[in-house]
Amino acid sequence: MTRTAKLTIIPPAGPLSGRAMPPGSKSITNRALLLAGLAKGTSRLTGALKSDDTRYMADALRAMGVAIDEPDDTTFVVTGSGRLAPPKAPLFLGNAGTATRFLTAAAALVDGTVIVDGDEHMRKRPIGPLVEAMRTLGIDVSAETGCPPVTVRGTGRFEADRILIDGGLSSQYVSALLMMAAGGDRPVDIELVGEDIGALGYIDLTTAAMQAFGAKVEKTSPVTWRVEPTGYRAADFVIEPDASAATYLWAAEVLSDGKIDLGVPNDAFTQPDAKAYETIARFPHLPAVIDGSQMQDAVPTIAVLAAFNETPVRFVGIANLRVKECDRIRALSTGLNNIREGLAVEEGDDLVVHSDPALAGQTLPAEIDTFADHRIAMSFALAGLKIDGITILDPDCVGKTFPAYWRTLAALGVAYRDKD
Repeated sequence: MTRTAKLTIIPPAGPLSGRAMPPGSKSITNRALLLAGLAKGTSRLTGALKSDDTRYMADALRAMGVAIDEPDDTTFVVTGSGRLAPPKAPLFLGNAGTATRFLTAAAALVDGTVIVDGDEHMRKRPIGPLVEAMRTLGIDVSAETGCPPVTVRGTGRFEADRILIDGGLSSQYVSALLMMAAGGDRPVDIELVGEDIGALGYIDLTTAAMQAFGAKVEKTSPVTWRVEPTGYRAADFVIEPDASAATYLWAAEVLSDGKIDLGVPNDAFTQPDAKAYETIARFPHLPAVIDGSQMQDAVPTIAVLAAFNETPVRFVGIANLRVKECDRIRALSTGLNNIREGLAVEEGDDLVVHSDPALAGQTLPAEIDTFADHRIAMSFALAGLKIDGITILDPDCVGKTFPAYWRTLAALGVAYRDKD
């Protein structure tokens, strides 16, 4: 399929209204796929996301001997033996961060060699802290550049029973270690160290999913977990809608004074990005300082929304955005300044948006480089609801987590032009 080169949003003449159900949670889908793949028996995952990231995970598990059927657009039926087999070739995971981090750790449970690799973007994303943490258990793992490709020579056995890892680093490292630990041969304590503990909500998602698949994991302190070597058992598992995807719809609603029914109550989400709802609902009076540390994937949404706020907004606690699918702090400042010079400035790892409600209704032609990042594309589409001339480059990158995004906006009343 030929990728669309660009897409220009036409500001809607009136409020956006209708029903727009977000897809299933990427974070939960990839956790459930891995745990079902590690389990013995057949699991049925419903409400799942079918996107680039989850397909990379499913295909990698298939390459390691897991049978996965897809009877409909939101269901995976996963049958595992309780152990993963060595794949015949390196696992290629594109730019799927969750799949890459989770499978790197899970590869330690394979009796054999696993190479985890990705595309040019993933080969720039750090994985060294996870590699070092795995080595403390005696696992033979190497990543020459500190980024993928990663080579893991697994045995399913650990030589130690305690891992210390910097809690200010990606929560995906911690989640990967937790899920791996239940498949080992001894109890393992995992402890976060450091001054900043980031994205704890995603770790809670992980432990809840582990328990649903039969693992015994206990939080023994605010920053320590003990994982017993229970392995996993098959389970039927329902995946909730994606809170990160919901943020674009919540923002589109307040920007257009519309009414969008997501098909699920706003307080029904358990994912960390659901915290963004209360912030978005305050528009056009967003807080002067927004701490994005516990809702990192929502920051691009709120940053673009902030361009139309009554007063400037400073985003703090977002340093980890520099090592996402792209440097999202730089991508946001670049895109906002393409709309109007001086609209955003980077101050260290903070992002300051110099809000200007008078931007609404103007014609300001601007091409937005998405840097192949789905969240940059979807967030800047929001600017196109208020400003004429916003063109999104490589709009098909939304397929990573929300393949129907452009169709979803269109069903609410958004139109496009110059689709190449």
